[in-house]
Amino acid sequence: MSEGRRSGDMWMYQDQEQDREQNHGQAINEIEGFLLWEAEKDRARTRAEAFCAGLPWLTDSQRREVELRYCQDQRDASRAYLERISVRSATLRTEYEGVYRALRRRLITALLSGSVAVAALLAMTAVGLTAR
Repeated sequence: MSEGRRSGDMWMYQDQEQDREQNHGQAINEIEGFLLWEAEKDRARTRAEAFCAGLPWLTDSQRREVELRYCQDQRDASRAYLERISVRSATLRTEYEGVYRALRRRLITALLSGSVAVAALLAMTAVGLTAR
């Protein structure tokens, strides 16, 4: 009975490990996404400052307003771009998963067909040897 309990504990431990790994993966993805977005916001700020540097006639308040609008426009464009990439990525993933399933099915079919052919050949050889 204790052996069965150990076996059950082992499965539960493995499930917990898989859950932890999955949670770690999700956390890493969220952190990565946050860092990428912060870098994108920083690039937008840098581009806005460079843009405004070419407009020396702006007052300080005008410069801040232009920088703010430029950053917002860059963030909106980046968000739209990332959303398009996300949709395309999901579409490609679905497409590739379908292709992978079809290839796997064909490989299994070929393997099983080959196994049947080998079994038939062995059977025929065995019958031929016993007939002699």
